[in-house]
Amino acid sequence: MRTDRCALVLAALAACLSSDCLMAQKQEKPGYTDTPVIPGQTWRVHDSERPHPPVVDPGPAPAQGAVPADAILLFGGKPEHLANWRGGGGDAKWEVADGAMQVNGSGDIQTREEFGDCQLHVEWASPAKVEGSSQGRGNSGVFFFGRYEVKVLDSYENVTYADGQAAALYGQYPPLVNACRRPGEWQSYDIVFRAPRFDAEGKLLAPAMITVLHNGIVVHAQRELLGTTNHRSAPGYTAHGPSGPIRLQDHGNPVRYRNIWVRRLASDPAPAGEGR
Repeated sequence: MRTDRCALVLAALAACLSSDCLMAQKQEKPGYTDTPVIPGQTWRVHDSERPHPPVVDPGPAPAQGAVPADAILLFGGKPEHLANWRGGGGDAKWEVADGAMQVNGSGDIQTREEFGDCQLHVEWASPAKVEGSSQGRGNSGVFFFGRYEVKVLDSYENVTYADGQAAALYGQYPPLVNACRRPGEWQSYDIVFRAPRFDAEGKLLAPAMITVLHNGIVVHAQRELLGTTNHRSAPGYTAHGPSGPIRLQDHGNPVRYRNIWVRRLASDPAPAGEGR
């Protein structure tokens, strides 16, 4: 009888160890193995086996920078700057304090004004207090036309699927390197975005093109987007107009933003009569 009990205890212990090992493997390799293959690649969307970019220390965070003379200021740290944004039910409801606006569970916000080809500067910080892991840690995003996302995530010593980490073109391309600073420190994205072109029948003439600098380091250089950036599904294009809003995502984490400005490129002139 005692032998049988020992055998049962050992079997239960082995099962627990096996379960712990499986959980550890899942934590070490977050992602999926049942999603579609990304067009033109060998990797699946959010592939758990996709290699992670090397880590590069971007150096200390500089002070908040100046705004170019020809830029449109979208958020400069004052509560009245929220008027440049709207939420799902009307006005933007994010909190503003200490020169930054913070995700607060009220939903995504997007610019009232629309943009096509542009240069965007945005500074963001994940919460200093680390909570969660993988996609549950400092999650947000910067979207062009409300559909092409540059991922915001706390990727400092935080493993997630490669095409979902900070500065990834979500679900399509990881950044060339992981240039994340520590949680709570200010980070910057400088993005040059060229909108896709469609003909009168809605056929794609030219894909969207994007260049991204994360904390001053090039992580995407004139990368062609494969279409909308989706969760667990393949990208593709749906025809839309020449301009659209810039959206910031509320993913349930208190991410902060500051010093957001945009410059229209020569191929995207301001509408007639629009002031600077």
